[in-house]
Amino acid sequence: MGQSDAIQHLQSRANPDKHWLSAADLQALTPQALTARTEGLKGLLSENARRAEMGRHPVDAVWDEIRKTGVFYHFVPKCYGGLEFDVQSFIDAMLPLSEGCSSTGWVTAFCVEHNWLLTQFPKQAQDEIFGSHPYVIAPGVTNPMGRAKAVDGGFLLSGQWRWGTGVMHSDWIMAYGAIASPEGPPQIRFFIFPTSEGRIVDSWHVDGMCGTGSHDVVADQVFIPEHRSFEVAGLRDGRGNGAALYDNPIYRMPMMPFLALTAAIPAIGTARAAVAHFKSYMSERQVYLTDLKQSDKPASQMRLGHADMQARTAEMLVRDAGHKIMQMANQIEAPMAEQRVAVRMQIAYAMDLCRNVISLASAASGSSAHFVTNPIQRALRDINVMSSHVVYDLDSVSELHGRALVGLPMNSPLV
Repeated sequence: MGQSDAIQHLQSRANPDKHWLSAADLQALTPQALTARTEGLKGLLSENARRAEMGRHPVDAVWDEIRKTGVFYHFVPKCYGGLEFDVQSFIDAMLPLSEGCSSTGWVTAFCVEHNWLLTQFPKQAQDEIFGSHPYVIAPGVTNPMGRAKAVDGGFLLSGQWRWGTGVMHSDWIMAYGAIASPEGPPQIRFFIFPTSEGRIVDSWHVDGMCGTGSHDVVADQVFIPEHRSFEVAGLRDGRGNGAALYDNPIYRMPMMPFLALTAAIPAIGTARAAVAHFKSYMSERQVYLTDLKQSDKPASQMRLGHADMQARTAEMLVRDAGHKIMQMANQIEAPMAEQRVAVRMQIAYAMDLCRNVISLASAASGSSAHFVTNPIQRALRDINVMSSHVVYDLDSVSELHGRALVGLPMNSPLV
């Protein structure tokens, strides 16, 4: 897909009003029913995973079916017609999608989480956006930092950001920008603007997570009204605009741990799928020069056992991290950096386990596992890209956790 094709595709997908759910449907939608709907789509995502990879974005027909489940209403406040479901039900609903297709599950999870992020903007921005869109499909682009200049009534924002996950079906874009300050370090703010006011650069040529369509986003002196921006400092400990506007503690979650949890869910789904594929493959694969199936060999049985237990452990770690994030959201005082880093370390460790799971399955599946039609090779490439996300730098987060354990201050802003 060339740049013009990417833009045409984006324009053709804008404002799909036909996919908004009725008030009656939303009223009847429970967390269990939502998970049942996404579980029912797992096969469809699996059948289209190769197509998403080749097209370099989620398949339109699949994305339409995901919209119909109601997942994007998950963290939207009830006052705007949303569901306000909790973190554990978020994990429940996202896992089946990621088992079906890592890329599509990843984009979905982030776009659901970004509706939570929108609740941290000023109320006027939420009234404006949720008033016309019951949920947002939007990338949240933060790197490299954009440049913003204060002007009468708002800001002028410019930049070219990478990793625009969700942009191929988006209607809004959330972006980081820095405002230079002569007195000290720059002020970091989040800005939101309609996708039509920016530009998409066809840049997503990668060796894994190919189907996410995470192209670059460009803004050139885009005017942002003041109410569509906020300083990000309050998000660090979960005491931003959402905490002041809403009683539900989900809007007081600290940003970095919640972001790490969001990105870990697709890794767990991918690891679970790899275990299932390996188990099935073992029962079919003939051991060379013997009449044995691979499933008859103790060494393969042990590998399967280890892979299955590591995938289960990774899920337990992430679910426990979800409980700890909610504990931080519920406590009266803002959570300390040490608490946030400990949860991030736990989630990063779960991601590392998922890498081990898929490496085990791939190494034991022989050369045939590396044909592009085999989902195990895709899982291996996908997990390598997923785990490269900055929040999963195990060395960095281990250092932060270790510093906290011996009473040293944090030496990174990613807390």
